[in-house]
Amino acid sequence: MELQIVRIFAFLLTMALMSAVRADDISAAIDVLRAVRPGAADSAAARNAVQEVTTGGSQALLPLLHGFRDATPLSVNWLRNAFEQMADAETKAGRQLPQSELEAFVADQSQSPFARRLVYETLKRTDPGIENRLIPDMLLDASPEFRRDAVALLMTEASHLQDAAIATPLYRKAFSGAVHEDQVKTIAEALRKHNEEVDIQKHFGFLSQWSIVGPFDNKEEKGFAMAYGPELEVNASLDLNLQAEYDGQSAKVRWQSISTTDDYGVVDIAKQIENYKGSLMYATTTWTSNKEQQVEIRLGTPNSWKLWVNGQLVFEREEYHRSSQLDQYRVPVNLRAGSNTLLLKICQNSQTQDWAQRYQYQIRICNSTGSALLPSSSTARSEIGSGVRQ
Repeated sequence: MELQIVRIFAFLLTMALMSAVRADDISAAIDVLRAVRPGAADSAAARNAVQEVTTGGSQALLPLLHGFRDATPLSVNWLRNAFEQMADAETKAGRQLPQSELEAFVADQSQSPFARRLVYETLKRTDPGIENRLIPDMLLDASPEFRRDAVALLMTEASHLQDAAIATPLYRKAFSGAVHEDQVKTIAEALRKHNEEVDIQKHFGFLSQWSIVGPFDNKEEKGFAMAYGPELEVNASLDLNLQAEYDGQSAKVRWQSISTTDDYGVVDIAKQIENYKGSLMYATTTWTSNKEQQVEIRLGTPNSWKLWVNGQLVFEREEYHRSSQLDQYRVPVNLRAGSNTLLLKICQNSQTQDWAQRYQYQIRICNSTGSALLPSSSTARSEIGSGVRQ
């Protein structure tokens, strides 16, 4: 009897040791996939790592999925390949994927949005009911794609209701999670038909109040690289002086206030001031943050531009008259607690074609999902005429 117990214990110990070694091998293979770089040598190592992981069966699925977090795009492709091979192998062998564990992974907002979506679509192929189990709770999800699904469910439900008193709260709920322009437009139209007020500008976090100065010379497109008064102040690490007067394109120029009531925050220089051809303007505003935080500044414009935040150049694009759209450019920046100063340089060239007449921009501040971040004060503000240096 004692000998039998010893043999059983030895067997279990051996299996445990083999399992531990196997887990180490799988972990090492995942590390190889996460570290892969362009090149034939890394590709060969990655192929071997995929084979190693895929032989691990369902127990390797979650470690592999955790490996997606913060992986490079190239690594994500290899990790996805491994996951798809593993999932297909389990299905062909007639084995069930670990449903509850994978659903918990999909619901975990700290994981890679790409990996979460990959798992969701994989499970949905054999379990369509997963949509109604998971998606309704994703209205404010960290993944814009899942948010879109949750918003779509509410929009569909509301659109089938004839009673505005019942439909309106559903549209309002959908609006609270919407981060895509097409959904926001559709919901806003529905709410306004029900005589509801909708503030699209605030919903997206557009900056609507600015101080602007110009025009400065940009003939032959030379002004993009040339620093004029406001830019010289920033380059010298000085605060912008909104009481200053500068030598402009043809006369002295001073800061003036400009604001927009456009739903999508468009400041239209050509229509609100003048379409100065071969010119550039500087625009500034402040945004007050209640803490130090990383945000995205999202900008749309058909013009060439540079953007400074708190005196640091964060992005520039010298291209004229390309198409303009919401969130055309996404610039991640760190804001400090308190007042943050944005300075935009926006350039118009001398082309006279009808399609080359737009002179405008729109800027908003949001998080990585596209949800608006609002300043801790009531509004972002320009302080022209206050006698206060920013």
